[in-house]
Amino acid sequence: MDTNEDKNLDDILSEITEFSELTLSDIPNIDLYMDQVTTLFESKLSSLKRNSEDKIMTKTMINNYAKAKIFPPVKSKKYTKEQIVLLSIIYTLKQSLSLSDIGKVFKPLLEDMSKESSELISVENLYDTFLELKRENENNYSEHFYSILEKSKNKLKNIDHGDNTKNELILMVLTLIAEANINVRMSQKIIDRFFDNKN
Repeated sequence: MDTNEDKNLDDILSEITEFSELTLSDIPNIDLYMDQVTTLFESKLSSLKRNSEDKIMTKTMINNYAKAKIFPPVKSKKYTKEQIVLLSIIYTLKQSLSLSDIGKVFKPLLEDMSKESSELISVENLYDTFLELKRENENNYSEHFYSILEKSKNKLKNIDHGDNTKNELILMVLTLIAEANINVRMSQKIIDRFFDNKN
């Protein structure tokens, strides 16, 4: 891979590991109408879009989450800070999990939210802790990425092939997707083992 491709990869890494997230301090301490919620998500998370015309959060999405019962009922057409936090978590999870699986993970949270005395940490504390772990993973991602790239290059060294750069990039995509699939499968197995009422 030549230096131009390396620079392109550096640019991509920089772009995907910048901290685009909706923090607790971004969410007002007053309840918001749905239009305000979707605007908040668009303004804070727009850099996560693959294409500029993509939407981060829409009214239809929010209504679908409510219909799937993975989201507590809204009062007076306004969303609380806690509900907005849940929407942000749903946004993250729906990249890899079905609404059914998200519902299974959320069930103990939603049940706990409806109790007078909580057994679980608050949704806000859970979210804040999640964001800390996410930042740590993003900080370590560049090193991990280049480790995979180096392994790909080494595997291809002794194979007679044409365009090294394309071969390395194809192998990189395959490896990254395989790794993502392992993480999704592990998440699904945890859900099936610990969150599925059938077990």
